[in-house]
Amino acid sequence: MDGTHNHRGRVIIVSGFAGSGKTVVLDELVKLADYKISVSATTRNPRIGEVHGVKYYFMTKAEFDKRTADGEWLEYAEFSGNWYATPLKPVEETIESGRDIILEIEVQGASNVRKKYPDALTIFIAPPSYKELRQRLGDRGTETEEELEKRLKTSKEEINHIYRYDYYVINETGKQAETTEMIHAIISGGDSEIVDKCKVEKEKIDKFIAKYFE
Repeated sequence: MDGTHNHRGRVIIVSGFAGSGKTVVLDELVKLADYKISVSATTRNPRIGEVHGVKYYFMTKAEFDKRTADGEWLEYAEFSGNWYATPLKPVEETIESGRDIILEIEVQGASNVRKKYPDALTIFIAPPSYKELRQRLGDRGTETEEELEKRLKTSKEEINHIYRYDYYVINETGKQAETTEMIHAIISGGDSEIVDKCKVEKEKIDKFIAKYFE
């Protein structure tokens, strides 16, 4: 970046099912380059080790509703009984400064962001199979059985949204480093072979989805 800020940065959307490993991958991504990740707001309770203001702003439903009424969100959506939102001001300030910003959001929020930023770069991170997703969600132990089933049901509904993304990356278990490198290549315009491999094309996604549920 030349420091003159005479161009706007990009909005980069990264989506994926709960349990796809996208949060871990993005944690690794910021170690590779000077990426900025948007901090979301949510009404869900913090999990063990989560700190307010680091990855999420935790708030009550009443506070969330007030900020919604005040027009503070770029997008907001309900997911598994909780509300999530992307604060608008930090996103605008970042791209106005000429810097890219990554939004880790679900497919519903991604659809809303595209309306405001139609040139956003969109990437979908998926586990290799439905069976693997169930295993990961069960192993992390952060959801009740009811919540786990809700997330699995949501993933079945969301999988067809992959067609609407520019790129998709399969996050194989134990290969987060490779996944991170692929996403870095997509964003930075690096290895063209990797980028072409990850482009969303109907035939490739048809095959992936068919294999996903085997």
